[in-house]
Amino acid sequence: MAGLNARIGKAAATGLLAGTVGGAALLVGEILAAKARRYAKPTMGLALRTSMGRVSAPPLRLVLLGDSAAIGVGVEWLSETVGGHLARLLAEGNADVGERHVLLSSVGVAGSRSSDLGTQVARALLGERPDVAVVLIGAHDATSLRSPEESAAQLGTAVRRLREAGVRVVVGTCPDLGALRAIAPPLRQVAGVLGRRMAKAQAKAVVAAGGSVVHLADETGAVFRADAGTLCYDGFHPSADGYRVWAHALYPAVVKAAMTPAG
Repeated sequence: MAGLNARIGKAAATGLLAGTVGGAALLVGEILAAKARRYAKPTMGLALRTSMGRVSAPPLRLVLLGDSAAIGVGVEWLSETVGGHLARLLAEGNADVGERHVLLSSVGVAGSRSSDLGTQVARALLGERPDVAVVLIGAHDATSLRSPEESAAQLGTAVRRLREAGVRVVVGTCPDLGALRAIAPPLRQVAGVLGRRMAKAQAKAVVAAGGSVVHLADETGAVFRADAGTLCYDGFHPSADGYRVWAHALYPAVVKAAMTPAG
């Protein structure tokens, strides 16, 4: 019996090792395939400043910071970006806030990580101070295996600098990376776990720094998982519909920030 148990244990260990090696090889293959895919590129026109709404309406300066999500990689028109959707909603107004003349700009850079936010904050504070800043960051931190705590601390520093300058800040935490169709299972599931860890650390740091948090994965992840049309052709960046979903998730927090006195 002892010999049989030993053989079973040895077989189980061998099988586990083979499964681990095979799983690692599969993940490596999927990582290489994901890197080889053709991804959407930034469109220069999306980075231009614009305004929406009646000029006679009270002004609201809105700036976006972060990665490709902050400039709308994956769509062709400014109106299709998160900033464009938010500017339109704010310009139209609602029962809580009247029509506004929204002055929209973005200092985001595709591929940015939280460590890049320092430069973006400096750019955002040039000239007239923004009223509200929306920060979209975290996907590249998570997929490059950065420490969630370290990345979140860098995000918190950026939020604190903006708040000290009198800017109200809304942060959309790392989106649901498990919804990305550019990544095949099981790597997609791994990315989802990494994204959730990043978002949790981000939320804690943002609140401590005085910013408002919108949990994009929690609020919009199910929509992105169910509808492939929320992603553009590369399966990684949102489509116009995807950015609209994010904008509507962010909108209540942005309205609340717009109504909050500066300081």
